[in-house]
Amino acid sequence: MIRLFKHYIPHAVLLLGLLDLALLLGAGELAWQLRAGQLNTDTGLLAERLPSLLTFAIVVQTAMIAVGVYGVDALRSMRFALARILVAVSLGIIALSFADFIVPGLDFWRSTLAYAMFLAIAMLLANRLIVGGILGAGAFRRRVLVLGAGHRADRLRLLSERPQSGFVIVGYVGMNENERTVDEAIARSAINDLSRFVQNLGASEVVLALEERRNALPLKDLLRIKTAGVHVNDFSSFMERETGRVDLDTLNPSWLIFSDGFSSAQMMSSIAKRLFDIIASSLLLLLTFPVILLFALLVKIDSRGPAFFRQTRVGLYGQPFDVIKLRSMRTDAEKDGAKWAQTNDPRVTRVGRLIRKVRIDELPQTWSVLKGEMSFVGPRPERPQFVSDLEERLPYYAERHMVKPGITGWAQINYPYGASIDDARHKLEYDLYYAKNYTPFLDLLILLQTLRVILWNEGAR
Repeated sequence: MIRLFKHYIPHAVLLLGLLDLALLLGAGELAWQLRAGQLNTDTGLLAERLPSLLTFAIVVQTAMIAVGVYGVDALRSMRFALARILVAVSLGIIALSFADFIVPGLDFWRSTLAYAMFLAIAMLLANRLIVGGILGAGAFRRRVLVLGAGHRADRLRLLSERPQSGFVIVGYVGMNENERTVDEAIARSAINDLSRFVQNLGASEVVLALEERRNALPLKDLLRIKTAGVHVNDFSSFMERETGRVDLDTLNPSWLIFSDGFSSAQMMSSIAKRLFDIIASSLLLLLTFPVILLFALLVKIDSRGPAFFRQTRVGLYGQPFDVIKLRSMRTDAEKDGAKWAQTNDPRVTRVGRLIRKVRIDELPQTWSVLKGEMSFVGPRPERPQFVSDLEERLPYYAERHMVKPGITGWAQINYPYGASIDDARHKLEYDLYYAKNYTPFLDLLILLQTLRVILWNEGAR
């Protein structure tokens, strides 16, 4: 994987994205040539069209990222890929057509955009058919040797068997006689030179998956492997990179302390994040104010009670604050105390079911973003009743409050809506990853991917 702005991107996805960008530039240029030929018009110099071509390619590829074209489902299935490419290219063309009216200097002929749209769809699908065949052959999967044969090694085996996995395990080495969960593991005593064994297997990475590391680290072996140019990784860091979350089962304080991360307190990043929140929340409130009023009226008509409701949540550093949302449940929804939301929750009103599905009930929270109590991106703020319980049951739960809560977040776009302790545990792993690896780039990626969640109705409840 490539680490870009502290976030891991699979080599295959990066390659596919770069090829897509080149093809989009080609589609834009070919569309221009076709239309100019029909009109018997001089095509002019390529350098003069380059800004327009780059704008076309970047806008469409941004839409592709937003709707999940590079997600697991779209990479595995041509059906998913086709649906998302159609939506992405359509959204990109609509955005460019709109920009052509309001931004002076842009030169996007609607006829040329129509040609570019069909050419882009055809070329992007062809790219997936060709590159998908190569990816299916495992040409871009890293070759990993696992040192260990216990439960952790077995977890890596299951992870490698996923269709979207970016690595293949070429062998297991049992470093301890007591670790025999993986039957095919070779005993360390049967290997004369571990460094030479690694080279003979053609492994590009070695992962240390020992169940007990105390007095068991093969330091000499690891040093020789490392100096031979093979990457050596510990289990927790490997799992973080491959899954996009921090593994709570193997997490310990020393790994968090000495690992690279938790730089969200950097002054420039914090200032940039706050400026974005202020500008974006102001614009969003201005643009969506009529929508909020309309649905507030519908909520009022649909069921008895106020259109809006306030609810106390836990924010930055554990400080409580009130969020404002459009009411989607009956007023007596919690007469027996606070409860997790459930699938097909009977407490949800008819209008409430609609506004939850399209996330309109979240829009008033933008006021909390403007006030600085929330951010657009961050862990979901939970209620004090749930927080006190979760802090007792889940290790490191309090650490998620070291960053400002958000309307959307890494956990929200990667894990379906959760309504149990087990779900809260999984979401905590994603929240810790976000807190550890925060950068403005990751925020931008989350904001774009939020559109995918809304469009494909992922996680709504």
